[in-house]
Amino acid sequence: GKMSEPPAKRIKEDMEEKCINTIRILSADTVEKGKSGHPGAPIGCAPMAYTLYCKFMNHNPKNPKWPNRDRFVLSNGHACALLYSMLHLTGYDRPTMEDMKQFRQFGSVTAGHPENFLLDGVEVSTGPLGQGISNAVGLAMAETHLAAIYNTPEHKVV
Repeated sequence: GKMSEPPAKRIKEDMEEKCINTIRILSADTVEKGKSGHPGAPIGCAPMAYTLYCKFMNHNPKNPKWPNRDRFVLSNGHACALLYSMLHLTGYDRPTMEDMKQFRQFGSVTAGHPENFLLDGVEVSTGPLGQGISNAVGLAMAETHLAAIYNTPEHKVV
């Protein structure tokens, strides 16, 4: 069991679980405060979001338009509290906690379907369901094209 594992591994796993639970609670509280939306998807997807944002994605909340950043495309509006939680917790200037409290309210930057012109870190406004995968594929194709044009064996730009 856990007690036979090295202490450093247990501490790391405990800290990761606390991070994931923080994402879950913030997302659920956001939905509850807005009295709109669904907490199930953000709660269930929190481990995936934590893993992507904290272990794999290259992004810089202090330079959110960095051209070579990895892009997280979230199309399902019912899980958008997860995206807002990740942006808030990973250090983007917005959404602030006050923005989180205005989730799905008229005029809020934390809209029920994320809009890329309202918040840095929201890469695309996807509209109807199914557009997210098309946007993600298009972004990947564009990056592959840029890499083919600008990368050299000595210098990888993209």
